[in-house]
Amino acid sequence: MITVGPLPPEKLAYALARYSRSPDSIRASIEWVRTHDSAKFLDSFYFQYGHASIADLGHLALCFEGISELAAVEIEDEPLWDGQARSSRYQDFSKSGFVTPPEFDAAQAALYRGAGESLLAAYNQVHARVLEWLTRVLPKPEGMKTEAYQRNLAARAFDVARYLLFLGIPTGAGQVTSIRTLEKQIRRLRASAFGEVRALGEEAAQACAAPAQCSLEASAEPVAPTLAKYVDADPYPGAARQRLGEWAAANLPPYQATETPPLVDVLQPANTLADIASTLLYSVTDRPFRALYKLACNWSKAVCMEVIGAALESRSRRDELLREFRGGLYAFDMVMDIGAYRDLHRHRRCQQYRQEFTGKLGYDTPPAMFEAGAGDLYAAAIEQALSAWKQLPQPAAQYVLPFAARSRFLFKMDFAEIEYISRLRSGVKGHFSYRQVAWEMKQKFAAIEPQLAQLIDATPPWVEDPLVR
Repeated sequence: MITVGPLPPEKLAYALARYSRSPDSIRASIEWVRTHDSAKFLDSFYFQYGHASIADLGHLALCFEGISELAAVEIEDEPLWDGQARSSRYQDFSKSGFVTPPEFDAAQAALYRGAGESLLAAYNQVHARVLEWLTRVLPKPEGMKTEAYQRNLAARAFDVARYLLFLGIPTGAGQVTSIRTLEKQIRRLRASAFGEVRALGEEAAQACAAPAQCSLEASAEPVAPTLAKYVDADPYPGAARQRLGEWAAANLPPYQATETPPLVDVLQPANTLADIASTLLYSVTDRPFRALYKLACNWSKAVCMEVIGAALESRSRRDELLREFRGGLYAFDMVMDIGAYRDLHRHRRCQQYRQEFTGKLGYDTPPAMFEAGAGDLYAAAIEQALSAWKQLPQPAAQYVLPFAARSRFLFKMDFAEIEYISRLRSGVKGHFSYRQVAWEMKQKFAAIEPQLAQLIDATPPWVEDPLVR
């Protein structure tokens, strides 16, 4: 075995690609790369001839700092993304401020800032009250170090207070991706509906054309100059979703929710054509997946193909199919708070889709909010934010939505991933919001696959150990 030391991403991709295409050793391939132009090779074989696997051989590390939580969601929304975002538990939001969308005019920005300041003020007050309450009701066990006790209580208080954080608060995200994934990501970001996200796509492209700004080794070599030339905005996904939205508006029958939606609903789609058509329509409507799938199953194949045709109309030979064309054995339609989604969004072994973040489905309130005497304070700040959301222009209005706001998300996965998420996320160390979701996933799954559900070692949400992290 031969280890290979650090190389600029494009040169590493060139070296490994040449190694796979010649009888030479890796040492010879690296020496070859030192004297030949990797940019010319990638220009020809990756970007022109379409040998996409070559771009999986070079990886880049990028960090996005001072971005909004909404932008972090957009950045992380890559199936092959590897990285981590900052945990809100370790940030001081009394000093950080928040991101104001560039789309707002002066009056809209003032309305947004007023709601954001109220949320953060309530956040700090709620955390203090909940921490005081927890200290009263959970005395330090004998044998537990004071430092660990205080740290665990503070973390639990943050778990409650975080419902008041919102999509405009600042965060950071660090990622390591292949050249191929980064190309897709930047092209997607540059076509975003959000000005902040489009600007991040531009900045990421510029960063690829320059030397690394933070490195243990000084280098004047650009990290990915060839990539930077080809990451134009990708118009296809946006155009496809616009056509799908137009089709839905013109063809779907009226829909009115008649009852509170369940936290988790699960289906096992058997009709592949109806599954794809309903998944395509899910992200451009506010309807439950079950309702869409039921409609599609009753359509003729020709109508389902109309929906699929709307998604393919503007596709070029270079464009991959939308992720909605992928599927899983089981489809979980979940109405949960944004904070819980931020945690579950990290699971990459399933196909994820979401509707627009919204305030239409109400918001969640943890019981500890009332027990700590902070219920009125909490409700006032949340209602002010939802009122601002109704008055601000879409889609930028989503920045003011608190983590408590409930929205609709669709996760498709196989049994192995159901078992993993239900077991991992229901554990006592987890946040109580997604613990409930993970437990409900198992319960709903048991209704259609009782034997398999018996294999899932999920922890009921009423089993608690608040001093365990």
